[in-house]
Amino acid sequence: MEKLLLTKSELKYVPKSYIFPSEIRPGNAKVPPCEFIPVIDMKQEQTKLIQQITNACKDYGIFQLINHGIEEKLLEDVLNVTKEFFELPYEEKSSLFSNDPNKIFRLYTSIDYMNEQVHYWRNALRHPCPVEQHIQFWPKKPHNYIELVGSYSAEVGKLSLRILDMIDLS
Repeated sequence: MEKLLLTKSELKYVPKSYIFPSEIRPGNAKVPPCEFIPVIDMKQEQTKLIQQITNACKDYGIFQLINHGIEEKLLEDVLNVTKEFFELPYEEKSSLFSNDPNKIFRLYTSIDYMNEQVHYWRNALRHPCPVEQHIQFWPKKPHNYIELVGSYSAEVGKLSLRILDMIDLS
């Protein structure tokens, strides 16, 4: 486990268990091209907005939002604090590690580490929201992680409900 949680500066080589045989590497997959992903501006008249979201869901199953109301500074701060978390020394985050995919709070690598032949190279932190109900699970370091990620989670939650309401109105 220790090698899986190394920071970039500590990493000296990629363990063999993370190297896919060339014939099954994801880069060999044939994926049909998509000319574009719909971009939807949230600062427009409600009826038009609902129609664009409905069409994007039906035609593409995905869309990008702009002018969604989440402050750029908060987005930047959340990116920075999550980078700080993953760059913490091994000793500070190892107690959060778990290979149990059923655990609602855990720091982990890959998808199903115990049952895979080849692992996916990623470290991920999974914890429940909202922060008020689950604060005991959230990491204490970096010192502003709870504040920033909690604010971000609340904003994304409100935005998600707004979008779901519009989908429901369509």
